[in-house]
Amino acid sequence: MNDVIGALGILWPALVAGILVSLSHVPLGQQVLRRGIVFIDLAIAQVAALGVIAAQSAGLELGGWMTQVAAVVAALLGALLLTWTERKRPEVQEALIGVLFVLASTAQILLLANNPHGGEELKDLLAGQILWVSKDQLIRAAVVTAVFLFAWFRWHGRLGHAGFYVLFAVMVTLSVQLVGVYLVFTTLIVPALATYRHGTNRQLALGYGLAFVSYLVGLAASVVTDLPSSAVIVWAMAVLAIVLHLTARPKVAPDLEEG
Repeated sequence: MNDVIGALGILWPALVAGILVSLSHVPLGQQVLRRGIVFIDLAIAQVAALGVIAAQSAGLELGGWMTQVAAVVAALLGALLLTWTERKRPEVQEALIGVLFVLASTAQILLLANNPHGGEELKDLLAGQILWVSKDQLIRAAVVTAVFLFAWFRWHGRLGHAGFYVLFAVMVTLSVQLVGVYLVFTTLIVPALATYRHGTNRQLALGYGLAFVSYLVGLAASVVTDLPSSAVIVWAMAVLAIVLHLTARPKVAPDLEEG
C-alpha cells in the first residue's frame, strides 16, 4: 500500500505536466502538420534549450525567472527568424528549419564543452525530467496554458504567420523545461499524424484523448518496468497512435461513390 501511495505521489505531478503540455501541443501540432513545417518544434525547442543553457552558463539559477526570460527570448528570436524566412524563402523553409535545429544543437554542445556535468544537463533537456517537475513549474505552466487556450480558440484563425510563430515559441519554451525535447516533439506531431484521416470535427478530441491516455499508460508502464518515463511515454503514444490511425474510415473518391 505504501508503495502504491509513493508511486502516486510521484506520478500525479508528471501526469499533470503531460496534460498541460498536451492541451497546447495537440492543436498546435495539427496546425504544424497542415502548414507542412513538421520540424519547426524541434528547431524552436532546441533554441529554447539553448537559451536555458546560456542562462546557466552566465550563472543564473535554473528555475529562476531570468532563465525563463532567456529561454523565451531565444525562442522568440528563433520564431521571428523563421517568420522572416517563410516570407522571403518559403520554398526552402523546411531546410532552413533544419539548419536552425543543427546550429542550436551544436551551440549547446559548445557552451557545455567545458562543463563537467554538461552531458547530463544536455540529456535532461532532451529526454526531460518529467518525474521531478515541481509544483511551481506546474502552476506557471497552468497559467500560461490557460492564456494560450483562450487566445487560440478565440483568435487562432487571425493570428497570421508571426502570431503563430510567437505563440508557438512561448509554449514550446515552457514545455521543453517540463518534459524535454523528445516529448515536446512527440506530443506535437504524433496525435496530429494519428488523427489526420479522421473527420475534421473529431480530430482535436481524438488527439487530446490519445495524448492524455498515452501519458497515463506510459507513466504507469515506466513505474512497473523501472524504465525511463519519457522514452516509455514516447513509445506508448506511438503504438496507440498506430491503433487510432487504423480505425479511421478510408475516404472514398467522389466518382466511386456515384458508381
